[in-house]
Amino acid sequence: MLILASASPRRRELLTQAGFSFEVHPAHIPEDPNPNEDPIAYVVRLAREKAETVYNELILKGTGFSPYIEPTKEHGALAPEGNSSEALKTPASVPRASAALQVLGADTTVTLDNQILGKPENPADAARMLRLLSGRTHRVITGIAIVTATRTEVAAEVTAVTFLTLSKKEIEEYIATGEPMDKAGAYAIQGRAARWIPRIVGDYFNVVGLPLALVSTLLESLSPPARNSTPQPNSESKSKR
Repeated sequence: MLILASASPRRRELLTQAGFSFEVHPAHIPEDPNPNEDPIAYVVRLAREKAETVYNELILKGTGFSPYIEPTKEHGALAPEGNSSEALKTPASVPRASAALQVLGADTTVTLDNQILGKPENPADAARMLRLLSGRTHRVITGIAIVTATRTEVAAEVTAVTFLTLSKKEIEEYIATGEPMDKAGAYAIQGRAARWIPRIVGDYFNVVGLPLALVSTLLESLSPPARNSTPQPNSESKSKR
């Protein structure tokens, strides 16, 4: 069972578009960056904390089983397109309900000059962010984490996005639509801001909020290999007549 640990309607739409079957169980955790935290480390940490929080909530609520949530080793810094797999401490016997559970956490941020631009606090903050992005190329980073009973997979996707130069009037009119207010970096590439983005380098869906190819790759890495039921050429089995 795949669980999306996010209330984002965009992430729900993307997973549905890609043909995934899933349920939604949003995570509620603090999302402030740590002092001097690297943007990639920031989004990966939040994605992991969201997935772990929801995994524990569902296991404790559904089966009475209290899982580990302590990795046996620390993972190093992630490359932008890299991922890290970790073996986890689990009891010898894992209930079937928890064994089938996969929780997907995600967090997206916009960065410019290594400065994290999260969701704007108010219209003035949105205007500040849009002025910073105007006429420049920034990065959109999404951290992904998938937590299961035995493993955690984490990764990050990075996309470069170029903005045209925005006028004061364009910024004011865009903010008046309300679209920027719940978006990292104060814009939505799938919305009205599309007219100001002549070029991206990387995964478009990452800018929307969920890099589908990366999510699919991580989920496939967690799936057990299919059993080959075809008889081997040297099999000694004999058919009965």
